[in-house]
Amino acid sequence: MGELFSGRQIVLDTFTAAGIEFLFGNPGTTELPLIEALPDYPNIRYIMALQEAIAVSMADAYAQVSGKVAVANLHVGPGLGNAIGSLYNAWEGQSSLLVTAGQQNTRYRLREPVLWHDLVAMAGPVTKWSVQAESAHELPDIMHRAIKIAREPPTGPVFVALPLNVMIEQTHHAPIPPSTIFTRSVPDAEGIALAARMLMAAQRPLIFCGDKVARAGAVDELVALAQAIGASVHGEILPAHLSFPNQHPCFSTRGAGDYAQIRSLTADADLIVLVGGEFFEEVWYVDTAPFPDGAKVIQIDHGARNLGRNHRLDCGLLGDPKLSLQALLAALSERSDAAHRSAAADRMERLRARKEKEHTSQRSRIERTQGNQPMSTAKLMDEIAKALPAGTALAREAITADNDINRTLDFKSAGDYLGSRGGGIGQGLPSAIGMKLAYPYRPVLCISGDGSSLYTIQALWSAAHHKIPVVFVILNNQVYRVLKYNMNRYRTEAGITHRQGYPHLDLSDPAMDFVALARGFGLTAERIVEPGEVSAAITRAFASGEPYLLDVAVDGKV
Repeated sequence: MGELFSGRQIVLDTFTAAGIEFLFGNPGTTELPLIEALPDYPNIRYIMALQEAIAVSMADAYAQVSGKVAVANLHVGPGLGNAIGSLYNAWEGQSSLLVTAGQQNTRYRLREPVLWHDLVAMAGPVTKWSVQAESAHELPDIMHRAIKIAREPPTGPVFVALPLNVMIEQTHHAPIPPSTIFTRSVPDAEGIALAARMLMAAQRPLIFCGDKVARAGAVDELVALAQAIGASVHGEILPAHLSFPNQHPCFSTRGAGDYAQIRSLTADADLIVLVGGEFFEEVWYVDTAPFPDGAKVIQIDHGARNLGRNHRLDCGLLGDPKLSLQALLAALSERSDAAHRSAAADRMERLRARKEKEHTSQRSRIERTQGNQPMSTAKLMDEIAKALPAGTALAREAITADNDINRTLDFKSAGDYLGSRGGGIGQGLPSAIGMKLAYPYRPVLCISGDGSSLYTIQALWSAAHHKIPVVFVILNNQVYRVLKYNMNRYRTEAGITHRQGYPHLDLSDPAMDFVALARGFGLTAERIVEPGEVSAAITRAFASGEPYLLDVAVDGKV
């Protein structure tokens, strides 16, 4: 029969062949076969979390930033349940993520042992494929297919349940190395030609872009297109990545939260280009069309499912965003004439003036709030910007500070920024750890709201335990500020005028001591109250070469 392979050996050999560097996890009894065997696989580093949501969020971020398949290993039903919120974010962000969970011995599943549950059913709604290995004999095929499905566009998480007896069982079926598959495609030439003609004819073009631009490495191509046609560019409402440099004259805002706001952005457009995103993810329902009557719509996406799903298209291009934009730029260059270039140049001048006005407005906001106590987020971001080391990458989960972050800090390329996709809370702290593991030689800063951080505050222990040098900045305003904004919107929508205040949305009785929390998890930490203390503290934190937390008092007014 030849060599025999245990189930645990098949799993870890498959990881090794796929180039898996990290196994993010929280161990339990059914995971012990993998834990016990890991010393035989020094190429795989186990990153321990104190709760399963943290393990998945770290793995999600690592997959997003590195572009590789990441693996998280969880513990039976309750462990998978703890992780579902983070798995939802990975599903929304289309992360190349393989989640495994130990399962009880299948020989007594009918007796429903302690911690038993149908893991495949639990994971199914938020994964591309969910399966349980019933024997070691089928495990090589399952693991090979799981990695293939996680990688293929549209990428996304997969789940494999690994029963304890299957991990111990032996088989003569060997692990299968990953396939080499090239998935990038160029759109139909006729479609490219049509899109180029539409771009040439447009007088008021506008672009919306999404995460798949950054993930395809197409940021430079999108910048070139925006400049070539003189188009304003808008992002998605909850982007994980930077798909357009935020200080570029063409860049305006992230996407809006309802169709009325989107309609206000597109009101004057005669051509709208949608590239590599989910158009649109709304927060509020408004019964209106997002685009003006008569505007032409082009969409580029590598998945047929997205093309024309929510909006009628005049030209849908199925293909890799980078290759599609390259083909479109070449076709546009062939057709462009002096009149088109002159019109685009005029539009670019107007966009430069708009960006300069935005910069002036932000400087005015910083000066206007100079003396605020606690400090404004505008002033805080200005002070942070003065002290950031070159090449700093940012992991962010601070929704109400986003405008100040985007208008103050300078993100030039896709890898400079990682946001919280999906809207599930608690991504920020563990995402920064996953980002740092993907970028070992870049400084990594985490900016998180106080409320968000408390969902996964145990992630600080993982940073300390594994000596992962992230600088964590907690925006401590002692409120769920975004919910107060949303309460205002809800009351307006519902016509409620008789009620005042914001019940159950404050975090001030008692106030959290993030310095004590961080020190309890093994980090160095400081409390920052004055704006003049910020830059020096940021410098100290990065110079320490260790995980470091700054608890910054900021204004929580609505």
